[in-house]
Amino acid sequence: MHTLDQLRHGQLAGTQKLAISSGLTTFPDEIFDLADSLEILDLSNNQLRDLPDTLPRLHKLSILFLNHNAFETVPEVLAQCPNLTMIGFKANRLTTLPEQALPPQTRWLILTDNQLTTLPQSIGSLKRLQKLMLAGNQLQTLPEEMAACLNLELVRLAANQLGELPPWLLTLPRLAWLAYAGNPFCQSWSHPPRPTAPLPTLDWADLTPGAVLGEGASGVIAQGVWQTARAKTEVAIKLFKGQITSDGYPEDEMRACLAAGTQANLISPIGQVVNHPDQKQGLVFPLIPSSYSTLGGPPSLDTCTRDTYPATTRFTLPVVWRIATSLAAAAAHLHQRGILHGDLYAHNTLVNPEGTALLGDFGAASFYPTHPQDLGAALERIEVRAFGCLLEDLLDRCLEPGDDRQVALTQALRSLQQSCMKPTPQMRPLFGEILTRLQELSP
Repeated sequence: MHTLDQLRHGQLAGTQKLAISSGLTTFPDEIFDLADSLEILDLSNNQLRDLPDTLPRLHKLSILFLNHNAFETVPEVLAQCPNLTMIGFKANRLTTLPEQALPPQTRWLILTDNQLTTLPQSIGSLKRLQKLMLAGNQLQTLPEEMAACLNLELVRLAANQLGELPPWLLTLPRLAWLAYAGNPFCQSWSHPPRPTAPLPTLDWADLTPGAVLGEGASGVIAQGVWQTARAKTEVAIKLFKGQITSDGYPEDEMRACLAAGTQANLISPIGQVVNHPDQKQGLVFPLIPSSYSTLGGPPSLDTCTRDTYPATTRFTLPVVWRIATSLAAAAAHLHQRGILHGDLYAHNTLVNPEGTALLGDFGAASFYPTHPQDLGAALERIEVRAFGCLLEDLLDRCLEPGDDRQVALTQALRSLQQSCMKPTPQMRPLFGEILTRLQELSP
């Protein structure tokens, strides 16, 4: 984080990334002194309401974060910024997105947690748009023109007022990660298609939280101990924050997590927290052995929708096969229950050295009816593309095959990956077929 004093005294000359959070009510003119270098500008957590008409002077600016400010409308001057591709207005007071406010080269647009009721038809002209974050608004419909956004890969629509899931979404050739829970049309979809055994309730008094293991958009996970009259059990405790996230409502995450039931490759809860002193909702999970680690990192500003991996990451072919088989089994189980995970990614996957994988994080999960079958199959094939992207990442980092058998296996896995990513969604296999093909390829 930088300061206004540093900026005003010329101490930031030549910087490419600037971040200031100090209660700003006006855009500091001194920022224009960085016009020949500045590429990323983060003015989140201020009190800004507008931007200067001279903003395009920042001709190298490619990323602009204005989250947690007081904007009521998206300033139209953004459309004149020649290199601006990523725009963030999370948690403002937006009620209006003007027709011509967005630059045509926009790649990543964050409008989460605002008060938008409509989107402009012109959003359909954003041909490079890949990532669209709209959760937590008041949208009642989406413009049909968005069907022309053929590069869309990740869309968050949860916690709006949509009366239907737009049919054109199911036809987008690159869409792989979709979340829509918490809309009126979901009300009849919000129950699992088969009975699920009730999850045991665990009294907070019997739980002792310890070190924090991780924190996501929806909650905090801590290591802990569950004490009963019979035994002490090491567990992981997730307490939900109870506020809108980039994926939707935490209660929708918990509902999907409970409905998913138990499967060997899912991180499934063992109990639901009750009697928390602050009335927080929570789930208790088994503590995953330390031999497991996260498969990959989340997408970066550069990769946009694709996960990241250390440059030295390499997988053996048997490990790639086991990871793929594990995740296909988990996804097949979910879709048999009418659950779209919505976030099938390496960064939501734990894996051990042998390649056994565990899928977690239901923050973007959504229910769908298994009848009519066409709808369910179309939604499943969106997730199949996400699986194909992950498999592509693994194969791109796979060690060279050592013999003819491994060459054949590599070719078969690559063929499966490509079939999962076909631009015509109806031509992709479903997870049941994917799992069968993988099991037949056992190394």
